[in-house]
Amino acid sequence: MSDGGTPRAGGPEHGDARKAAEGLTYLSGFGNEHSSEAVPGALPEGRNSPQRAPLGLYAEQLSGTAFTEPRAHNRRSWLYRIRPSAAHPAFTRTGNGALRTAPFTETVPDPNRLRWEPMPEPPRGTDFLAGLWTLGGNGDVTQRTGMAVHLYHADTSMERVFSDADGELLIVPERGGLLLRTEFGLLHAEPGHVALVPRGVRFRVELLDATARGYVCENYGAPFRLPDLGPIGANGLANPRDFHAPVAAYEDVEGPVEVVNKYCGNLWTATYDHSPLDVVAWHGNHVPYVYDLRRFNVIGTISYDHPDPSIFTVLTSPSDTPGLAGVDFVVFAPRWLVGEDTFRPPYFHRNVMSEYMGLVEGAYDAKTAGKGGFVPGGGSLHNMMSAHGPDRETFDRASAAELRPQKVDDGLAFMFETRWPVTLTGQAAGAEHLQPRYDDVWRGLERHFRPGP
Repeated sequence: MSDGGTPRAGGPEHGDARKAAEGLTYLSGFGNEHSSEAVPGALPEGRNSPQRAPLGLYAEQLSGTAFTEPRAHNRRSWLYRIRPSAAHPAFTRTGNGALRTAPFTETVPDPNRLRWEPMPEPPRGTDFLAGLWTLGGNGDVTQRTGMAVHLYHADTSMERVFSDADGELLIVPERGGLLLRTEFGLLHAEPGHVALVPRGVRFRVELLDATARGYVCENYGAPFRLPDLGPIGANGLANPRDFHAPVAAYEDVEGPVEVVNKYCGNLWTATYDHSPLDVVAWHGNHVPYVYDLRRFNVIGTISYDHPDPSIFTVLTSPSDTPGLAGVDFVVFAPRWLVGEDTFRPPYFHRNVMSEYMGLVEGAYDAKTAGKGGFVPGGGSLHNMMSAHGPDRETFDRASAAELRPQKVDDGLAFMFETRWPVTLTGQAAGAEHLQPRYDDVWRGLERHFRPGP
């Protein structure tokens, strides 16, 4: 698959991107050693870096982990490209817009429960990169620890190319489809999907609809991996074969292309004389993916009680403490509720982890939807040890409900869960779409205690 060397004129249109997204084929399997070539014979046989790479290409390794990390965790890919990545002019600083990076020091960590309305409509001409808006995060990007929560809104396809040296990007579309043109090939992500772009991979985001909106988790730490299943066994949760990597596709484009690099929290720009998305063949396991969240194999109770939400973990970035994630990505996918004598929505709790929750569609079963509530495109933050749980209306309804088998299939919610508090940016703390009276959802939880017989 190739763009055939045809230069793009005037930027990609929605219809062109939609046409390119239709009928894409993928390679299957998370963490697999994939290989793909857009032109037969482009991959060398029997070695990674022959004296002369096939078809006059340049051989280049892209390392997502240190060379000597354990084999099971090592991430790297070999790329066979028209020009090596080293062929570019110097980068210069450019404005960061609304993008912010750890360490976050604009505000003090806030123990209060917080909730935001959806992002407002973007100014005309806003592409994915310009539309990134940082809510907050933790850690230190120069130490490769922690994470950031971003939202995006856009009405224009990117013409420039972007790469993030600070971390990998987990993109969660909420409105509008996306076509990701990456060094490895093309990915199509609609609301209900997630796309994972590894650290350092160059890509461009084209819109499939008039506007696009969603969420991004920037993971500075260890690359996301599938969680261990323990007593669950060999199958369940996110099945590896449902993660789709692109087949090789390349741009053979001569002419000026802006390339933006995020490095240690700042954006840097350079104008190349060619497209850097010129990889004709590749092999390895440091690759981008797309995953359909509705394929998540939900594990739940078939007796009583509400299990801990860790059973909904799709991907995890481990820390130096076993079982304690730098960041987890958790999804509340369609599922049956059948627990007997059980309060079925999520229980009241205080958690050592911090939770940012977003909503892709419908309603979440522990929060009231509608105006002033928890709606698609909005988000809530419950930092570590902040008390939260079902709002009063949900509690009253669930406490009195007839406990018949119930299918929850009218919503798709998710969480970015992290080991450290999420410190807000100044723009998030002072945003007009920050709901001012979120605490009110728990008002009216009455005393029912009656001591004695």
